[in-house]
Amino acid sequence: MKSASEIIAKQQPGKIYPQFLDHPAPESLAILVSLSKQRAYLLVNGQVAVDTPISSGKRNGWTHKGEFTILEKDPDHHSTLYGDFVNGEGRVVRSGISSKLDAAPSGTRFHGASMKYFMRLTPEGIGMHVGILPGYPASHGCIRLPLEMAQAIYNKVSVNTPVTVTD
Repeated sequence: MKSASEIIAKQQPGKIYPQFLDHPAPESLAILVSLSKQRAYLLVNGQVAVDTPISSGKRNGWTHKGEFTILEKDPDHHSTLYGDFVNGEGRVVRSGISSKLDAAPSGTRFHGASMKYFMRLTPEGIGMHVGILPGYPASHGCIRLPLEMAQAIYNKVSVNTPVTVTD
């Protein structure tokens, strides 16, 4: 069995090609996500401007395939579904919970998981954002990106930028 470091080592680091990112017209931008390769690409006039590793939904179908557009951008988004229960002092009492499935312990409140540079793809909440990339699909459906790559993509795209998610 392969170790986590061996799996992660197989996932090549991201690359930014700045020559394609100089003042692109919004209509020239598109995002392509390959679930089988666990990669996302920001395209400018069909040329790869950003090539990044991702981590998609851990179960088949959790990250929906199809044609989408960016519906919303939020640089400091927090999940309404996944996060932690924290007490009055802000200390985590229970982590990694679902606000829909887990009951809050007495005296706690829900604090949604941070999803920096969030780009919403579906009304239900699936999007692209900064997250942990263990080298394989591991999310609840969102497309996780490394910080530098999420920021680069976020800063170039706009609401209505087309996104294709495919095998």
